[in-house]
Amino acid sequence: MMIRLAMLLMSSATPLAAQDVPVAPVPAVAPTPAPSPAPAPVALVRVVLTTSEGPITLALEKDRAPITTANFLRYVDSKRLDGIDFYRAMKLAPDNGLIQGGVRDGKLLYPPIKLEPTSKTGLKHVDGTISMARAAPDSARADFFIIVGPMPSLDSQPNQPGDNAGFAAFGQVTEGMEIVRRILAAPTSPTEGEGPMKGQMLAPKIKILTARRAR
Repeated sequence: MMIRLAMLLMSSATPLAAQDVPVAPVPAVAPTPAPSPAPAPVALVRVVLTTSEGPITLALEKDRAPITTANFLRYVDSKRLDGIDFYRAMKLAPDNGLIQGGVRDGKLLYPPIKLEPTSKTGLKHVDGTISMARAAPDSARADFFIIVGPMPSLDSQPNQPGDNAGFAAFGQVTEGMEIVRRILAAPTSPTEGEGPMKGQMLAPKIKILTARRAR
């Protein structure tokens, strides 16, 4: 009798436990998100301008300003920047302004290039930016300038009337800003220059001995 009762208790205990004890649901496991891809490295081309005052190293924005960079490299690779001058220093305030250089011999000039405004490239005219000088849009050729201190007024201003495209920034000084500042502080002629450039012509001019891609 005791054995039968024990067997009955055993036979009834298992289904009762299965029916009466709630089973906790298995929580849903969110899939592990795939890691974000690393940002693609920015393609930069380094160029060294060896001046009579010392070397200036540039990092040119091959991806973001491809037209302007390719144009500058065309002059570098053909050695048409060898022997040219920084001829202008526009001093706006202590440690603020720009220096300008370029090819003055018309026989060495390539055709003008299409303007790449900062509103499209995303570049800005900040301290150490190299940019192309121009008159009208799409007229830049071989004159360039390097700025000391930020100059947002040189960026594209799409909401402004008239010629609002600004200038084509295409790279940055990575080494040699002390040379740029030294050139900016160099003496200028009070009489040379035309229009707004009068009084901004370096006297003497600062020679760019060579311009080469950095190896």
